Amino acid sequence: MTDQPAVLCIGALLWDVIGQSFGAMAPGADMPGSIAQLPGGVAFNVANSLTGLGQPAELLAAIGCDGAGDVLIEEASRLGIGTGHIHRNASMSSDCYVAIEGPQGLFAAVADARCLETAGVQVLAPLRDGRLGSAAAPFAGRIMLDGNLTTAVLADIVQDPCFAAAELRVVPASPQKADRLLPLFARPGTCFYLNREEAEVLAGTDSTDSLTAAQAVIARGAERVIVTEGPNPVVDLRRGQPALTSCPPRVEILRTTGAGDRFVAAHLVAEMRGEAGQSALDFAVAAAAALVSGQVAQ
Repeated sequence: MTDQPAVLCIGALLWDVIGQSFGAMAPGADMPGSIAQLPGGVAFNVANSLTGLGQPAELLAAIGCDGAGDVLIEEASRLGIGTGHIHRNASMSSDCYVAIEGPQGLFAAVADARCLETAGVQVLAPLRDGRLGSAAAPFAGRIMLDGNLTTAVLADIVQDPCFAAAELRVVPASPQKADRLLPLFARPGTCFYLNREEAEVLAGTDSTDSLTAAQAVIARGAERVIVTEGPNPVVDLRRGQPALTSCPPRVEILRTTGAGDRFVAAHLVAEMRGEAGQSALDFAVAAAAALVSGQVAQ
């Protein structure tokens, strides 16, 4: 078995194509703005933020054996992210995410994650075949899973002895994919990072704020949940314990893509440094605010 990284990020590595409108958008509008293409995907974004915050991370993902995939590997490696165990699919193109953002935030997006979804459990092979772990010697670090993985893959992880020693942190890819995470409620010790809309999907009920959303997710079966709600207070709630809250600073919003991933990475880094619950939450809130206001890059 090779040396195990302290943090493993499993999920999407793809190309983000982000259009930024200079004005408010309406359906069918053709607006002036800017367009950028850069590596993305939830797992990549979290791994990139972890590395930028001084915490090395390894990435498990699936990409095509194409030029776009080659450049994704090169870019991730250049940023210091471990890429030695990424699955390559010779018959598919690398995945892509297209989003339109404006002053009001995200207007619309389309995620093509078919390469990752088709790979299925093949993405997890290094945790089972001895490269990063096995049933006899399971991976013992922290694992971040993203909701671009299929429901079948996530459900498989719950009972897999190769994951028995890992600390799981789970992030939906979007509200539309949040219900994929439901099987993980059965796994003790799993922490879910959700925005309010994703929490409502998982809880199966509407809420009045991030606190009631977190309470509803705990009532549905989760052990720990952290719920964000844009500029409103963030809530960290564990079953049977009082809620922790942190209010984001008021900043000018210049971008939204990747803010949640930055929050997750910063919170994980703070806890790995031994910071207490409130301190870790405050650190993560500040890190996400710095990203959306343009003070730091992803």
